[in-house]
Amino acid sequence: MKIEEIIIKGVKEAVSSLYGVELEDKTIQIQKTRREFEGDLTVVVFPFLRFSKKSPEDTANQLGEYLNKNIEQISAFNVVKGFLNLSISKAYWINILNEAINKENYGFVEATDESKSIMIEYSSPNTNKPLHLGHIRNNLLGYSVAQILKANGHKVIMVNLVNDRGIHICKSMLAWEKFGNGETPESTGIKGDHLVGKYYVKFDQEYKKEVESLKAQGVDADKAKAEASLLIEAQEMLRKWEAGDEAVVQLWKTMNSWVLKGFETTYKKMGISFDKIYFESETYKKGKEIVLKGLDEGVLYKKDEGSVWANLESDGLDHKLLLRKDGTSVYMTQDIGTAWQRFTEYNIDDHLYVVGNEQNYHFQVLALILGKLGYKWSDRINHLSYGMVELPEGKMKSREGTVVDADDLMAEMVKTAKETSEELGKLDDYSEEEANQVFEKIAMGALKYFILKVDPKKNMMFNPKESIDFNGNTGPFIQYTYARIQSVLNKSKDAGIEIGTKANTELNIAEKESYLLQMIANYPNIVAEAGKDTSPALISNFVYDLVKEYNQFYHEFPIAKEEDTQLREFRLILSKQIGMIIKSGMSLLGIDVVDRM
Repeated sequence: MKIEEIIIKGVKEAVSSLYGVELEDKTIQIQKTRREFEGDLTVVVFPFLRFSKKSPEDTANQLGEYLNKNIEQISAFNVVKGFLNLSISKAYWINILNEAINKENYGFVEATDESKSIMIEYSSPNTNKPLHLGHIRNNLLGYSVAQILKANGHKVIMVNLVNDRGIHICKSMLAWEKFGNGETPESTGIKGDHLVGKYYVKFDQEYKKEVESLKAQGVDADKAKAEASLLIEAQEMLRKWEAGDEAVVQLWKTMNSWVLKGFETTYKKMGISFDKIYFESETYKKGKEIVLKGLDEGVLYKKDEGSVWANLESDGLDHKLLLRKDGTSVYMTQDIGTAWQRFTEYNIDDHLYVVGNEQNYHFQVLALILGKLGYKWSDRINHLSYGMVELPEGKMKSREGTVVDADDLMAEMVKTAKETSEELGKLDDYSEEEANQVFEKIAMGALKYFILKVDPKKNMMFNPKESIDFNGNTGPFIQYTYARIQSVLNKSKDAGIEIGTKANTELNIAEKESYLLQMIANYPNIVAEAGKDTSPALISNFVYDLVKEYNQFYHEFPIAKEEDTQLREFRLILSKQIGMIIKSGMSLLGIDVVDRM
């Protein structure tokens, strides 16, 4: 039983014995004691004053005396106004260490047959451009949340939906057809997704020129945008694609294959994966079928010009387009078909979409429409809405070619990691191959940690230079601390010091050591909370706090050189367990640690 549960049980017994009142667990508030006060855990006494009819101090003292007498794990107490600060015995905390060091995957929950099944969709790239910095946050967040949910005992299915059809895809296809002169990734040496992205930008450039030309001829701006020949051709290409035109479909297959091959390379570099990849080109037809069925049943309606809509006014929203007047589908239609396919295939308990906050309305509407269409699982659709990533220079725009390319960014991160490491002389004794592997781990650790330490709901500013720093709240600082711990353990072994698996519970340990033990005890709670909130930031910041505390301990106390053999053994076990938690926590973020730096 956790110490918090023991205290809650004790407080209930105390209040019943002292004041004749039976409390519910939720009325008892327990907090970590603020570090400027003596104690480990604090009970808030104010809710009990109406039962005790005494002052906060007197009530706290009465409860403290009862708990100190009846709970063996409590070694002392003190009262600060209406707060009862409890000191937990050092033996209790050392026992926590002894349990943790002998437990594989400490802090994690094993999945069972009754475990909740959760599908998590992330990445969702378009096959008209390469992945960029915004996609990096999406991928890293989705992958990390999946690992955290697994650590909480859930059965997790990681999926990707590739947006491989639609007007935006046709724009890059049309631009390549008009301006590409038959160039390919092989003929140019350009990565496939980059090559196709080049023509998405080209379409926008040529389209804008045409719009400006029409406006110069006196055409209204909105009319010019709608009637530009390039846009009309792209719309016609989409209509032909949906009609199965052989030439259009073949061009689509060719250019999509270039992009998908490029994505595979980027995903591998990023260190993420999926259990299944869906393609909108395969799911949109089911969406159209479901929409037409809803139209027949009177759930949806058709306008005179032929487009199909959902009326959401009764839900406080507007009308939502589901099929255009030419019969082509929109994103919402595709998502309806994809959701149906997934719930039919897997019978999942929950579906979590990792998508930026600009799509909040979209997922609200998706769940509403599916509910109106009679799908009972519509209330199991959830949206992990995250904030945008910006750079010191401002926002990125794909059409204008001002995005930060994911491949370029990762390459630059590796270059910076190499330069920084060499400046500090961190890897002087490594072979070139070993050093390059470490540079990769440092670079990706820096990138992932910098992004994941921010609350997903918040917008964030990404500064590559700040992320690679061996001091402060960064991935490399945490990786370096892990390597420092491994160095301590390896040197101890080389010196013939056996590192045990059970520390003496009677040791008189320092407050700093006690606090580290409390952090070890709290790790399972952090993993659970991160799963509940779907927030890798909770893991990131816990690991950083743990590393910060350990480094202070490392500088203040001898470890392998401690003369008291039992105390030395305790500190080595403590160091080993903290190293294991660092590795465990970083793995939940998709980050590799480094044994030597």
